[in-house]
Amino acid sequence: MKDPEFKAAYEGMADEFSLASAVIEARAIGGLTQEELADRMDAKQSLVVRIESGDHNTTVETLLRVAEATGTHLKITFEH
Repeated sequence: MKDPEFKAAYEGMADEFSLASAVIEARAIGGLTQEELADRMDAKQSLVVRIESGDHNTTVETLLRVAEATGTHLKITFEH
């Protein structure tokens, strides 16, 4: 974190990591493995892996599928 370029890149990924963490938490709440979540979403496990890695531009539609599959509710907010 002492390298300014690294720090800026890391901080630029905060939203992606936050989203990935939220999906992991929703999956844990549902008591599901990545494979089980993918099955419930009618998707491939690789999609869940990409979402949870924070390296995927996830759509709201996909997040709604995650919520339904995990028995959770999607809530999106804008904060100041």
